[in-house]
Amino acid sequence: MPIERSTRRIGAARIASMARRLLDASPLCAIATLSAGGRAHVNTAYFAWSPEFELVWLSDPRAQHSRNVRAGGGVAIAVYESAQSWGKPDRGIQLFGSARELDADAAGEADALYAARFPDYEHESFAGFRLYRFRPRRLKVLDERELGAGAFVSARVGAGGRLTWERTEIYRRS
Repeated sequence: MPIERSTRRIGAARIASMARRLLDASPLCAIATLSAGGRAHVNTAYFAWSPEFELVWLSDPRAQHSRNVRAGGGVAIAVYESAQSWGKPDRGIQLFGSARELDADAAGEADALYAARFPDYEHESFAGFRLYRFRPRRLKVLDERELGAGAFVSARVGAGGRLTWERTEIYRRS
């Protein structure tokens, strides 16, 4: 499957609109981390997101992915609708950046964001858990209904969630 680099630029507002729809499409994400020794780990978690494309999730600080986040490595996150069908238009988003465990002083905004997405969430019921905040540096969207078959658009994420188009790649069937 050859990958073709396209010169077709996509506007920041259009990328942001697609990214927001894709983040709303599923309450679950897959979080990929690396241990200090370089071992890959993936975890599925419920997440909420901010207008700046920051993601927050709740987790046990003893979990492997939580320990990996504390070790300071990079984090990649994928969000997609799990009910998609093979051969039909696909959509999803990948985000690349870093995450950190939030202390009690920094967790207030993240807690409110999480509670807004999950109304049944009660902070007190998760006393042993911590909130984590992910800040993306880059994102990659796939929305075949809007962009066409196999088209992936990558963008840098700047201050305040400002997006800047980087490239458009089209994966062609051989």
